[in-house]
Amino acid sequence: MSVHKLQPDTWVDAYADYLFNYAVVRVSDEEIAKDLIQDTFIAGLNSAQNFKGQASERTWLISILKRKIIDHYRKINSKKGKAEVRIQYNADSEGDWLEEQVADPASTTENDALENEELGLAIQACIDKLPENQRQVFTMKTLGGLSTEDICKELNINPSNLWVMIHRARTALVGCLNKNWFAL
Repeated sequence: MSVHKLQPDTWVDAYADYLFNYAVVRVSDEEIAKDLIQDTFIAGLNSAQNFKGQASERTWLISILKRKIIDHYRKINSKKGKAEVRIQYNADSEGDWLEEQVADPASTTENDALENEELGLAIQACIDKLPENQRQVFTMKTLGGLSTEDICKELNINPSNLWVMIHRARTALVGCLNKNWFAL
């Protein structure tokens, strides 16, 4: 197995575009995406001693960026309260929402950083498994907070199509999370 080495002086040229495309799809805001990439590079420099060389630089930087994106949404949700669009995490219990489990200050696991990080990664992995059109609409509406009208204009779809895609995305996310996280 080859050992990869970090070359921070090449990161901007080699990875900035890739990281930007990855981030902007998930946050739907170019300025936030740029800030997250900058934070990723800084975190990479600060934790370079932790790089073991088992993954490529790009893979390692993407894993840092994923955590930055998760932190970004946690920060937003803690400032403005519960997310606008809820994800039901258990199809049998109406009214129980994923955000309540992640951001409930009374939760006994709220401050368990490892569990929160694992849940965030599980959510992102489930979002990544969605079909492209569902992932794009779900990300724009739920995570990006864009209006229905703006999304419909940008993607050239009607509101009925948008809500069908969001419903399908939610249903798929519930199944994925029930299988990969809540069943653990």
